[in-house]
Amino acid sequence: MAARLRSTVTGFTKSFLSDSLSSHTSCVTRAVICPNFTNLEQSRNFASASAPKEAKVKVPVAMFGGSGNYASALYIAAAKAKALDKVESELLDFVAATTKASTFSQFMKDLAVPADIRVKAINEICTQAKFSDVTKNFLVVLADNGRLRHVDTIAKRYSDLTMAHRGEVKAIVTTVIPLPAAEEKELKETLQEILGKGKTVKLEQKIDPSILGGLVVEFGQKVFDMSIKTRARQMERFLRDPINFDA
Repeated sequence: MAARLRSTVTGFTKSFLSDSLSSHTSCVTRAVICPNFTNLEQSRNFASASAPKEAKVKVPVAMFGGSGNYASALYIAAAKAKALDKVESELLDFVAATTKASTFSQFMKDLAVPADIRVKAINEICTQAKFSDVTKNFLVVLADNGRLRHVDTIAKRYSDLTMAHRGEVKAIVTTVIPLPAAEEKELKETLQEILGKGKTVKLEQKIDPSILGGLVVEFGQKVFDMSIKTRARQMERFLRDPINFDA
């Protein structure tokens, strides 16, 4: 899917963006693709407009800000369509593909491009990639509202919601070099014990040579900093403190 999508985006960029914008007089009508999404307020109603009235869907984690609102709306629509994982996969594939297509990435960020051209581009790409209607309509909403430049942030926040839905907790471990498989397994088991039953640890490794050694674990709302860099700073502060020999 990801390879096919990258090919689609690259091919589309060459054939579509290389032409003059004025040559595209027959644009896809937004009212047909997504009749209720013409501004930000309407996009907040994305979930309720995309399906008949059903049992209310509750977002597992409260999200705030513009990206959080979009991610929450997408989560509700995807949950109603029983397509949470599929939409997540498609959205992440889209972000990965557009990141590697620099011209198209600039196209998404350029607010000077008319909304109807953005909509046409996204509609054609989603059709060729065979995206689900939920993903396709949502990306059209972003294109219409000039929010495509935030799609990577929205995708991350949507993934946070789907992880919470699955009972997964992300733990980010930062090291100088990748952890050996045995140490990674041991760390994951330790964090799993802390979590207890009903939750699953999803470990993500991050490389940062600046910590000098050791590791930093970000787990839920907590940070366990066991890096050499932090220990060195603590030692430096200790050595700089005045010594009271009379104490």
